[in-house]
Amino acid sequence: MTEVLFYHLQQQPIERVLPALLEKSLERGWRVVVQSSSEDRVDALDAHLWTFREDSFLPHGTDKESGAADQPILLTVGDENRNGATVRFLVDGAPMPPDGGAYQRIVLLFDGDDPDAVAAARERWSACKALGFETTYWQPDDAGRWQRKA
Repeated sequence: MTEVLFYHLQQQPIERVLPALLEKSLERGWRVVVQSSSEDRVDALDAHLWTFREDSFLPHGTDKESGAADQPILLTVGDENRNGATVRFLVDGAPMPPDGGAYQRIVLLFDGDDPDAVAAARERWSACKALGFETTYWQPDDAGRWQRKA
């Protein structure tokens, strides 16, 4: 069964949260697709993942490059799964893929300071529950550690 995790970003930009979640995914041996809603965001994330920390980088590529199928992390605006990922991250309001049930895990990151993003996340929560997906909601505590709230 697909597990859908909703991450409520508060006072933390996606550029800080996403790399840590991607690192954990790779540590678990998962292949990942990160879907955004714009090519500009894909380009920005592509640059960021090479330089987010001085002592590390995340091996990745975009769906515009040759060899996209070989990437452990693939950045895209499309809903295809060109690298055979078992985990899909949805950022910036990217839509749920039609084959959502084929993933082990879908991670939806949304901006808690944007009322429209919060409203959209609530709608998606209901839709995921109606599809029978296991859904969890995560929010940072005062120290910035992720806590499961639902």
